[in-house]
Amino acid sequence: MMLPAAAASAGESSLFVPVWLWALTVGIVVVLITFEFVQATRNPHEVKVREAAVQSVIYVGIAIAFGVFFAWWSADQTPAQGGSFGLEYFAGWLIEKSLSVDNLFVFVIIMSTFAVPKIYQQKVLMAGIAGALVLRTIFIFIGAAALEAFSVTYVVFGVFLIYTAISLARHRDEEPEFNDGKVVRIAKRLLPFTDEYDGPHLHTKINGKYYGTPLLMVMIAIFATDIIFALDSIPAVYGVTNEPFIVFAANAFALLGLRALYFLVAGLLDRLVYLSIGLAVILAFIGVKLILVFFGIHIDIWLSLGFILGILVITTVASLLKVRKDPSASAHAGAIPGFESKKTKDDKKSDE
Repeated sequence: MMLPAAAASAGESSLFVPVWLWALTVGIVVVLITFEFVQATRNPHEVKVREAAVQSVIYVGIAIAFGVFFAWWSADQTPAQGGSFGLEYFAGWLIEKSLSVDNLFVFVIIMSTFAVPKIYQQKVLMAGIAGALVLRTIFIFIGAAALEAFSVTYVVFGVFLIYTAISLARHRDEEPEFNDGKVVRIAKRLLPFTDEYDGPHLHTKINGKYYGTPLLMVMIAIFATDIIFALDSIPAVYGVTNEPFIVFAANAFALLGLRALYFLVAGLLDRLVYLSIGLAVILAFIGVKLILVFFGIHIDIWLSLGFILGILVITTVASLLKVRKDPSASAHAGAIPGFESKKTKDDKKSDE
């Protein structure tokens, strides 16, 4: 039995994925994320750099190994626009991994804003990763159905990504304020919160009345940002492939290992001062690419992959050179819908 990964559109051939490959891929993801969750909750501890580095290398290796296997398996099937489905997977995975690094900025701010004890940060991260995976899976199939039913969806996705890119560039010097904003105000109206942590518990009982702990507010903030990031990432990966199987695999393997990556690079993220600009350029490029697809113009997957890699390399090198020249330079997370944002000191000075 074969399952179509996406319906052919505009006469394009479609990748056909057997049930066993879907089951194998989902099985690998479930096993790995379950292992991660058990590891994070059964043995809560402060993750050291060495442990985080080893785990990060392992998860990147698993993602690459899967990509090599998938490229070999799908070698006899070729996308109508050229290239290969294997290249589409690697391009999608690279985009999602890059956006995941940007997501880590927000996770770091949330953890520091609510002063989450280090031994509980793994639990929060795993809950956020699991939530992101579920939300993105839902959006993947909604997106696939929309693209199949309405070709104009390519334009909608493209315009949305271009708007996101412009917003990301414009607000690159701002920081989200997670102690304020609509999400926090709504949560506090629905349930009273205490300012004190009660171990790993999400709620506590004081004088016979239940209160949410700061850990619950952290979870709410994480899940709210998961929704926002999913709205960005799914249209972005559909810019390099219209195959839901590849979109799912790229997202899943990019999210796996995010917990280890957080502890590995949390102290280095502020050095990527031009990351927002780089991601804005990539999102704008993909947005234009999607609009061109609507008009029957396809950009070669090799060109797309090369462009994405090139921008990431330039962004990283330029950031490191900037920090080396100006040690006070620091990256920022940007504005997050649903939360108030505040300008940084440097940005305020530039306005005066």
